[in-house]
Amino acid sequence: MNSADIPTRGTLFIVAAPSGAGKSSIVNACLARDPGISLSISFTSRPPRPGERQGEHYHFVDDARFQRMIDAGDFFEYARVHGDWKGTARQSVEPQLAAGRDVLLEIDWQGARQVRAAVPDAVGVFILPPSRAALDERMRKRGQDSEEVMARRLAAAREEMSHYGEFDYVIVNEDFATAVDEMCAVFTASRLRREAQAIRHAGLIAALLDGSADAGQAASR
Repeated sequence: MNSADIPTRGTLFIVAAPSGAGKSSIVNACLARDPGISLSISFTSRPPRPGERQGEHYHFVDDARFQRMIDAGDFFEYARVHGDWKGTARQSVEPQLAAGRDVLLEIDWQGARQVRAAVPDAVGVFILPPSRAALDERMRKRGQDSEEVMARRLAAAREEMSHYGEFDYVIVNEDFATAVDEMCAVFTASRLRREAQAIRHAGLIAALLDGSADAGQAASR
């Protein structure tokens, strides 16, 4: 077997951001560029927003079913966010990681904390807006929430941003194309970590460090 064909466990990427920071747009652009990563579709108990589709943006379920899944231990992580449940099912993550495929989770800081406790080598990325004014403008452009809900989301965004220090990388989404490049750079760098490369290229490294080969070459001169 070629050393490059030795399978390694996939990397779990955690991406979090306050609402309105452009997380989903950046993630979707990166996924289109990098076919080696799968997006885990979360479950949520909230109803779909305009334009959202079942199984593409979320798995939409009611509170009762979500609670049954919690009781059954079906979730890799879950949390109550803005009054609604959100969670990642185990079957959406573990089989892909075991098969050597990278998986990306779009979750909030609470879910990220649970994931890191279960998968210490998960790579966390936090996306920040360039300013409070930009965040407010982006949230209002959606035009989907009342002023009361908007005020609650802005307060939640401040709380979310206070946890940026719990992540490995921080990207400021001032220029979209730059933010996408930076996110893809994180993916590439993570795959080049020494531990993964030592497994992936074990045969090559062993051959490069084989002293007997050097002795044989010297003897033939």
